[in-house]
Amino acid sequence: MLQLFGDYIGTTKTAGLRWANPFYSKKAVSVRTRNFETGKLKVNDKAGNPIEIAAVVVWRVVDTAEALFNVDDYINFVHVQSESALRNLATHFAYVADQEGEMALSSHTSEMSVGLAAEIQERLEQAGVKVLEARISHLAYSPEIAAAMLQRQQASAVVAARFKIVEGAVGMVEHALEMLSAKGVVELDNERRVAMVSNLLVVLCGDRHPQPVINAGSLYQ
Repeated sequence: MLQLFGDYIGTTKTAGLRWANPFYSKKAVSVRTRNFETGKLKVNDKAGNPIEIAAVVVWRVVDTAEALFNVDDYINFVHVQSESALRNLATHFAYVADQEGEMALSSHTSEMSVGLAAEIQERLEQAGVKVLEARISHLAYSPEIAAAMLQRQQASAVVAARFKIVEGAVGMVEHALEMLSAKGVVELDNERRVAMVSNLLVVLCGDRHPQPVINAGSLYQ
């Protein structure tokens, strides 16, 4: 970058030996691609849960004049604005989606990366910097609530598993009744049908192996 008594003259980006006015002041600005990782920021997500989040940002200078004249320290400016954008992103989304189809930090990493890069680019536009990539490198609940959130996730997994088991058991019972009726194996009235459905559901949905019981009498005795 070349200046003449404080006035910006221009920038030369080509390699090789160059002759210049001896009164020009020269300052080199690297236009190589750089990257850095933000510190682990502690913020509250959309649901108010404290989380730890960090990101990797890949960037380079594309306009040396803007990088030097529009901001005091363009490298520090990139770091500060990147962390600010990351904080803003974390507060607008939940760590885990509460509803199906909802955008979340942990499940929509590609969308989060695109949104983060766009927001950082918007903040750095005036500094002559282009953001090439931004992605979340660390995401976790804060230590004080990590155990409670783990229990919540385990409970959700158990509920989902039990739902699948019950759904499958109902289908198996329905299929069994249809086969017994179609093949004429046994004629069941409503009361016997209810008893059979109850027994099959207990067997199929129970956590433990059922204990067989021999009924030597009649259902109506």
